[in-house]
Amino acid sequence: MSEHSAVVRWQRGSDEFARGRYSRAHEWRFDGGATVHASASPSVVRVPWSDPAGVDPEEALVAAIASCHMLWFLSLAADKGFVVESYEDDAVGTMGSNAEGREAVTDVVLRPRIAFSGAKQPDSTEISALHDSAHHHCFIANSVRSKIRIEAQA
Repeated sequence: MSEHSAVVRWQRGSDEFARGRYSRAHEWRFDGGATVHASASPSVVRVPWSDPAGVDPEEALVAAIASCHMLWFLSLAADKGFVVESYEDDAVGTMGSNAEGREAVTDVVLRPRIAFSGAKQPDSTEISALHDSAHHHCFIANSVRSKIRIEAQA
């Protein structure tokens, strides 16, 4: 079993906190040294109290799901002897109401486009099986209640 940590840091500044007039911009620091500028989504908190340049938690969740799926796909493809040249996913998460009536990321669609090279090329059945297996193995997908769909792109 492993642990994964992040430091989330926010500082008020001179805003009118008690009136809700404060910046939601903050930073995420990860153990490997990466720092990410983050903020509430402008679709949740209007500008100037959010920063559209920052990664919002909803985007981060979608990216984490897509990244985890990709990493498993690459590993499984390599195990099968397929050579992946590139992988690009235009992943989208949709906000809605969950079963309890609370706002949540209720649906995530992964739309990976994958280019293979080499003599051994997977057919559509093998690609579908790789996606199914990657989804089954993905730690993040196994951790969320949102519906996750994979719509592989040619």
